[in-house]
Amino acid sequence: MTIWIDADACPRAVKDIVFRAAERLQLKVCLVANKGLAKHHTHLISSVVVPGDPDEADKYIAQHATACDLVITADIPLAAKVVAKGTVAIDPRGTLYTGDNVGERLSSRDLMQSLRDEGMVQGGPGPFGSADRQRFASALDRTLTRMLRE
Repeated sequence: MTIWIDADACPRAVKDIVFRAAERLQLKVCLVANKGLAKHHTHLISSVVVPGDPDEADKYIAQHATACDLVITADIPLAAKVVAKGTVAIDPRGTLYTGDNVGERLSSRDLMQSLRDEGMVQGGPGPFGSADRQRFASALDRTLTRMLRE
């Protein structure tokens, strides 16, 4: 199993939680981004820097993640792609993407983007806080426990 992190916009607190879980469970982590990432001092954590636009990181993860892996991403189109091929995905705020909810989340995202483009709605999600960090840690623990049992 590999934990893939869409690292361009992933909060540092989420990465730290994943790194601690990976160390504890001896799981591989791969961060994928469009810009250079900090070096890590463990053989369990690797990184891939992809050239080009931000969607290149998403394409890389979608291409390389397997049904045995876990993807951490706030990018709903990426989540939809990996869930469709059987990969488990969680967003940094602790929501597990499933076949039942990812289509609805993608539609809502597209609607909000359209409303923002029209100037009818402004802003995006609120700042990442301690409640988000706790929800993510709990969701990650539950998900990894389930995946490792299977």
